Amino acid sequence: MIEVELAESRLPVVAAVAVLGSGDPLADLSGAGAGLAPDWVTALRPTGKTGEVLAIADPDYAWTLGVGAGEPGDWRAAGAALVRTVNTRLAEDDEAGRRVPRGLQVRLPETAGPEAAAAFVLGVLLGGHRYTLRTETPPPSLERLRLVTATAEASAELATAVGEATRHAEATALARDFASVPANIKNPPWLAERAEQELAGNPGLRVTVRDEQWLEAKGFGGTLAVGGGSATPPRLVEMAWRPRGVTGKHLVLVGKGITFDTGGISLKPAEGMHWMRTDMAGGGAVIAAMRAIAALRIPLRVTGLVPLAENHVSGSSYRPGDIVRHYDGTTTAVANTDAEGRMVLADALGYAVRHHRADLIVDVATLTGAMKATLGVRTGGLFASEDELAERLLAAGEYVGERFWRLPFVEEEEIDLRAGLADLNQAPGGPGGIAAAMFLREFTGGVPWAHLDIAGAARAEKGYDEVNIGATGFAARTLVKFAAELAG
Repeated sequence: MIEVELAESRLPVVAAVAVLGSGDPLADLSGAGAGLAPDWVTALRPTGKTGEVLAIADPDYAWTLGVGAGEPGDWRAAGAALVRTVNTRLAEDDEAGRRVPRGLQVRLPETAGPEAAAAFVLGVLLGGHRYTLRTETPPPSLERLRLVTATAEASAELATAVGEATRHAEATALARDFASVPANIKNPPWLAERAEQELAGNPGLRVTVRDEQWLEAKGFGGTLAVGGGSATPPRLVEMAWRPRGVTGKHLVLVGKGITFDTGGISLKPAEGMHWMRTDMAGGGAVIAAMRAIAALRIPLRVTGLVPLAENHVSGSSYRPGDIVRHYDGTTTAVANTDAEGRMVLADALGYAVRHHRADLIVDVATLTGAMKATLGVRTGGLFASEDELAERLLAAGEYVGERFWRLPFVEEEEIDLRAGLADLNQAPGGPGGIAAAMFLREFTGGVPWAHLDIAGAARAEKGYDEVNIGATGFAARTLVKFAAELAG
């Protein structure tokens, strides 16, 4: 990831950036804040709109960058646009045999406070993030970003916000990487082992991987049923962040970890099935968030639970009509093996309530196609048992640039979860996203709980703002910010 530093004076670098807004960009460029030569100002005629990047040949600057109205979203989008443009130029220079600079200096306007600086850094780090398994040497890319402020005091003021933004970006990037790994590599044991590796070295953070024997002994019937058709057995990744001397509320984060979803016997259509390598995006977000929470040393007890399984087709697959018993003893009648996410989450939610005695639970999952149809591909759905909890999560998402929309529960007469042979009907019909959330609510034991359905926002078929094509890492930094606000 790009290295970020703050400095209070201009230091020698190869390339630098002048930042301007959409109000009076010409004044921004020619005034004391930038000091570009008048002939360059006349030649550029910049608009200052968000993400406008223009190359110049001024001795002091190599680029101008528009940040529009200067809202946090403008800064995020501008940072991503800048790093993409710079990386494209670096690749062109390298191919042409020209000198390739790897550092960039940005003089922040005096009006840019901590929130703007944090958003800008987040945009640069995530806009420049790459995941690839190609064998050729990757093209050169930006390695160092220096933010220049007017004074040492200003640098100190921004340091905390920039540090937090860097951790948020690292969490999002890790969640993206997890979800991007193809399923012929990423099976439940592999992902559990990688989670252990990525979270190692954080004092106070303990990671325990539970195997299929443990799951069977403890009664994780939903997880075992979903994973029963695969050649690789299921796992449960259990993460415990216990900062020394901290008591109070215990937050449990639960993430769906389906490493690939064929739909099982209720087979999915072939079109688009390759994206099902990202069906563990919720679990990846929880693992990444736990690492960031520990790195930021957030003073809050947090447990992360990620049930991992591969929903495959074989003679040992679970079937429509099966009755499954979950961790808490509840039985579920299977109606559709492609509604597998709620089966593994049900086990983990019951475990959070009964074993971990959670005070608060947030689960995150690529749960229903209905969410993509309802909210599109840039917004996550939010269900919550309490208004205050919903408001806190919405605020956390807004702060870090991840948008959620709260959706309602409906009357039980509209969605009847009761089944004839079992306690619950896995897929009772009705609005898909709402029905799934109401099913999960049955396993929360009355504990304050929220459910984030990120089925649309977890993957992107085209880039926008700081999001690149592929897995987005959506929800990871919302969870981190939510935990920080809950602690403070």
